[in-house]
Amino acid sequence: MTTTQPTRRPDDATRDELVAAGAVVHAGSDSAREWWRDAVIYQVYPRSFADADGDGIGDLPGVTSKLGHLASLGIDALWLSPFYRSPQRDAGYDVADYRDVDPLFGTLDDFDELLAGAHARGIRVIVDLVPNHTSDQHVWFAEALAAAPGSPARARYVFRDGRGPGGDEPPNNWQSIFGGPAWTRLTDPDGTPGQWYLHLFDSTQPDLDWTHPEVRAEFADVLRFWLDRGVDGFRVDVAHGLVKADGLPDWDGHVEMVAGAGDGTADETTGDVEPGAPEDGSTGAGNQGPMFDQDGVHEVYREWHQVLDECDGDRCLVAEAWVEPLSRLARYVRPDEMHQAFNFSFLTTGWDAAALRRVVAASYRANDEVGAPTTWVLSNHDVVRHPSRLGLADPGVRPNGVFATDPQPDEELGLRRARAATLLMLGMPGSAYLYQGEELGLPEHTALPAEVRQDPAFFRTEGAEAGRDGCRVPLPWAADAPGYGFGPTGETWLPQPASFARYAADVQDGVAGSTLELYRAALATRRAEGLGHGGLAWLDAWAGSADVVAYRNRDVVVLANLGTEPVVLPAGTEVLLSSGPVATDRSADPQVRVPADTTVWLRA
Repeated sequence: MTTTQPTRRPDDATRDELVAAGAVVHAGSDSAREWWRDAVIYQVYPRSFADADGDGIGDLPGVTSKLGHLASLGIDALWLSPFYRSPQRDAGYDVADYRDVDPLFGTLDDFDELLAGAHARGIRVIVDLVPNHTSDQHVWFAEALAAAPGSPARARYVFRDGRGPGGDEPPNNWQSIFGGPAWTRLTDPDGTPGQWYLHLFDSTQPDLDWTHPEVRAEFADVLRFWLDRGVDGFRVDVAHGLVKADGLPDWDGHVEMVAGAGDGTADETTGDVEPGAPEDGSTGAGNQGPMFDQDGVHEVYREWHQVLDECDGDRCLVAEAWVEPLSRLARYVRPDEMHQAFNFSFLTTGWDAAALRRVVAASYRANDEVGAPTTWVLSNHDVVRHPSRLGLADPGVRPNGVFATDPQPDEELGLRRARAATLLMLGMPGSAYLYQGEELGLPEHTALPAEVRQDPAFFRTEGAEAGRDGCRVPLPWAADAPGYGFGPTGETWLPQPASFARYAADVQDGVAGSTLELYRAALATRRAEGLGHGGLAWLDAWAGSADVVAYRNRDVVVLANLGTEPVVLPAGTEVLLSSGPVATDRSADPQVRVPADTTVWLRA
């Protein structure tokens, strides 16, 4: 019989050697700083958070009713996904009126009550802004349909004549991110075929033309409307897509909502890239093509920065920009533009120590050059939840949803890795985003039947992609209540899996070792230790380890074991927090063993 030996620290390093900082990746600062530089921000997807009126769809009063939960979690701000008037063809990302609340979610008074309640608890509020496109029910698009080609009403959108005989072919070969052509042809009032309009997403979401002064003036006014109500900032949807290349040239590449991850390796100490790995931290997360990341978007965001500067207080702009390399992403957060940009290169990195070290080092290098924070994220409403993603046989795979007929994630393994990944992320300087339900360890719903799915990506790909419904299932608040306590009637707009009972908030509240209590402890320790505005340096003792990510931030050491064997820590090490159980032997000189797929925070 053979026994597995734990991985010992290199060369039997002493505790002092273990915590000694190696190459400094990010210096950090103790100077005065804006709140968003180190904030932990919680994404609320309103239709799936909490339902107050019993119609099975979450609403703003439901969010207000759960502010105590958010306050006890220890977040600094919440980001509200769209709640504006909308026909809901894309879950509110098809906006018909940017200055009003959809009755599905409540009223403007309900929004004001939510905002006041959050502010009373010290929680700032960021709202979603969708500037790339409107709903086809927006008054502007109705005017455009009623107007003639070349009219001022049509100039607000991207209308073009078709190619070929009779204009029967689309103006170019672009494809929608949701599948199918990115152009739809109108039928004129006399029944004859008319012009085509561009929609990078669903055909009910026509793209605006951001070269038009009226479009730019309108959105500056929308910003002021919500700023005057007291919001603390805006998350900007498809921030890299507003401006298209001149002439709208054909492009032979394939546009995807979420691209796959890479698997390059890097030198752990310096962040320098080994042969065969990308030098810029790229993981394949960037959208490419003439419809994305055009230089003209930066002029828009410089204008918006000035609008925010008109206000009292410290407001922020957050870019949802699927852009690589990271040096291109950093252009969105230059001092006179946006304040944060989601780090999707980090999100799309697989469960690989060297790849994680590489993307972390590259992220700090790019953002430090422009004086911006790095903004970490592991899950959101557009991607498979990370407890399920990391439980796949290949955790570097990035599926657009999971079907019941697909290879299924290992639920136990995925949760263990997810908890470890979260502690690895929350220990790093910068800002961090959490997606609702991840504090409960919620997995993806991978068995939704076709008849309940609502994501337009599922329908436009004719069922080839599962889409995003699996990460949008209503939250479980009470294990024994109908609908797991989502609302008073037990109705839910998407069905919840039976597994949600064991993840419900009420069965985790106050339970030592639960995922909810882990998140609460991590956010409290992060705040107490000042980790969000600290620095990061790799640890020399682990510079050559293929399976360990270890760094020092201020007086805390963060060590993640991504390997298969336990890692032995020096005698006398004080463990502040662990993503899972660690073992301590009973010898006179006890040693701590960190199991596989576990992250620990240590006192250094």
